[in-house]
Amino acid sequence: MPELPDITVYIEQLRPRIQGQVLQKVDLASPFLLRSVDPPLTEFVGKPIRELRRLGKRIVWCFDGERFLVLHLMIAGRLHWKPPDAKVPGKIGLAAFRFPNGTLTLTEAGSKKRASLHLVRSSAALKQHDPGGLDVLTADLAAFSAVLTRENHTLKRALTDPRLFDGIGNAYSDEILHAAGLSPLGLSQRLDPEAIARLFEAARTTLLDWTERLRRQVGDGFPEKVTAFREGMAVHGRFGQPCPECGATVQRIVYAENETNYCPGCQTNGKVLADRSLSRLLKDDWPRTLEELEESFRSCNQR
Repeated sequence: MPELPDITVYIEQLRPRIQGQVLQKVDLASPFLLRSVDPPLTEFVGKPIRELRRLGKRIVWCFDGERFLVLHLMIAGRLHWKPPDAKVPGKIGLAAFRFPNGTLTLTEAGSKKRASLHLVRSSAALKQHDPGGLDVLTADLAAFSAVLTRENHTLKRALTDPRLFDGIGNAYSDEILHAAGLSPLGLSQRLDPEAIARLFEAARTTLLDWTERLRRQVGDGFPEKVTAFREGMAVHGRFGQPCPECGATVQRIVYAENETNYCPGCQTNGKVLADRSLSRLLKDDWPRTLEELEESFRSCNQR
């Protein structure tokens, strides 16, 4: 799933291309993409995009009259900048958003169509799409500590819960925990102040560093190679490979649709965390699917 660094770079490259441009037409190739119809899509066609914002892992297109398009790429959704007459790609194509200067296509690999497009009528309604997580790049240590210890979760779960922290997912949580030297299964309410400060600094440094790396990779182009597995990552996606810091073999924990990678040497005092013995803890603390986590967010908003 594209996370804070990826979404930030997407928006930075979309601004010079579509901000201020009139949305001339939307070709929907998948009926599963559009998750709301009030206001209708026709209210956005023929209108200019005034602003682009990040809302967690969502991209928000702002129009006059408090109208918003909220795009959530989920795991496999990707954006592509094409010429004005570009067609919607076959099989993986979900939509094409047409502008005078080009076409933005949305694709999603795989059979599970999770990417979503919501049409929103007001600023108040837009808030319902905000999970409410803390932005660690603008927060101070006290705020970070308060959110982290508000509930007792594994650190992996805490970092990836959008209601707690903003824009951090599976990939960058692995990198943050490695940089902090903390086990993914450490419990948030058992961390001492020094460990919390270390985690806070690791989160800020990791997100800022990877945002800058992605900016350099993209340059003036468009981010076409958005992936959760980046060359230069320390542990994420590197199961079985040596840790760049200590040389220990990177390990992983797999549970349902979730996976975390970690270094025993840097993070768990040399201990390999066994999947089987941790199943009960994971069952209690990790949602089995992304849908479960999203549903818990929606349930909170409806209370």
